[in-house]
Amino acid sequence: MAHTFPNDEAAMRRALELAGRGLGYVEPNPPVGAVIVDKHRNLIAEGFHERFGGPHAEVNALVAAGDRARGQTMFVTLEPCCHTGKTGPCSRAVIEAGIKRVVVAMRDPAPHVDGGGLSELEAAGLEVVVGLCEREARELTAPFVTLISEKRPWVHAKWAMTLDGKIASRTGHSQWISGAESRQVVHELRGRMDAVIVGAGTAAADDPQLTARPPGPRTATRIVIDSGAMLSLESKLVATAREVPVLVFAGEKAGAERVAALQAARVEVIQLPVDGASHLDPAAVLEVLGRRQMTNVLIEGGGGLLGSFFDRDLIDEAHVFVAPKLVGGKDAIDPVGGEGLATIPSKSQFRDFSIKQTGDDVYLHGQRSRDWIGGPVTAAD
Repeated sequence: MAHTFPNDEAAMRRALELAGRGLGYVEPNPPVGAVIVDKHRNLIAEGFHERFGGPHAEVNALVAAGDRARGQTMFVTLEPCCHTGKTGPCSRAVIEAGIKRVVVAMRDPAPHVDGGGLSELEAAGLEVVVGLCEREARELTAPFVTLISEKRPWVHAKWAMTLDGKIASRTGHSQWISGAESRQVVHELRGRMDAVIVGAGTAAADDPQLTARPPGPRTATRIVIDSGAMLSLESKLVATAREVPVLVFAGEKAGAERVAALQAARVEVIQLPVDGASHLDPAAVLEVLGRRQMTNVLIEGGGGLLGSFFDRDLIDEAHVFVAPKLVGGKDAIDPVGGEGLATIPSKSQFRDFSIKQTGDDVYLHGQRSRDWIGGPVTAAD
């Protein structure tokens, strides 16, 4: 059915909506959407980057448009690439298709693009506009940009807590705080992650599987931060390591027998330096995962592990489920441990925080208030 966009922003927002369909399928590439319209903003064709290694959004839209693309306008959420990788350069495809105007939400920060696609389009005589809905495009591509600029994955933190802010009772009992609907959202999250991470205490107390059920577009590596390499050989993680990857980050001085036993069970073990308290450096863990081109990782607890990432300012996005339950007790367990902040922040630490009902629970979700390369938010933001 024919559709006409009322303005340029509406067309770009449609492109952003399309781009979101690629989340979980395209990483480590960025999600990208493209829309082609005529001079009256009547929709001609659209497309998005559907899978890693497949055609990019611009090419999919151009194929759908065919000869109708000539002389028209393309809205695209990220600068068209100008290099040959798994696919050809999108900038050349746009030029050859006869597109006359290209509206781009944001410039591509990847060194092999970084303005090159825009320059190529302009040199060919196309009208190029950059910056429409840029903030939304930056938020959508934040994991990709973080991998490019900081050489580490984007860190999602997830926890379920009671109304009084507890993730477990004083005895350590925690199942189940959240309801079935909330747990299903978590499974969907796992299904688009490159890794799901827990601490040694959570692995021992909960004996989790950490898989997405049903499976999603990605199969996450299940990671345990375990300085002593003490993950039980009888655990569900070890029992299924031959089917779904398990990685243990252990300390340099972890017992050789423990390391060998895990490796014999097909668990990968990476040993890193520890501090005086035998804690692994979260930044060192993320550096390893960044080298493996992991783009999104999900930390599911416990409080000590979440606290260590928070203390290093390494939590990028939060997924918090609040259940209408009270547990009480000064010894009940808090969701985020570590050293913590000395003072209460003067303003929100998250942008565009959303609140959604999931069964009886409330799901709160937002990105940390940083700019697109991970720095502090300016007053203008």
